[in-house]
Amino acid sequence: MRIGELSRRTGVATRLLRYYEEQGLLASTRSPNGYRDYAERDVETVLRIRGLLASGMTTRLIRMLLDMEGVRGTVSAAQCNRTVAGEVAEELARVEERLRCLSQSRATMREWLTSAGYAELLAEPA
Repeated sequence: MRIGELSRRTGVATRLLRYYEEQGLLASTRSPNGYRDYAERDVETVLRIRGLLASGMTTRLIRMLLDMEGVRGTVSAAQCNRTVAGEVAEELARVEERLRCLSQSRATMREWLTSAGYAELLAEPA
């Protein structure tokens, strides 16, 4: 598929898809006329990259993780060295802290809505 179709199917702008390629997160082949061609599996890869970036992970770490993944999408302990594992652990600590802050903010907003008399506007927690 061409870059425009990949963009439509993933909701990621073509400019960002080119950036993902520049960062080594995504690869395409080139047709004789120079157009980028992507495989069907790249839809899932782009959605995964997008999610990892949204979680705050750096493109460098995402590239390392994607490089280590096998065809089944799993990482074995033999493929993961201590340096990469340490970086993943540091990133996990940052994610856990963001989750803690978000949970605290959610509790504060729920309490405020309840005390203001608008408890019916509260969404059910997931």
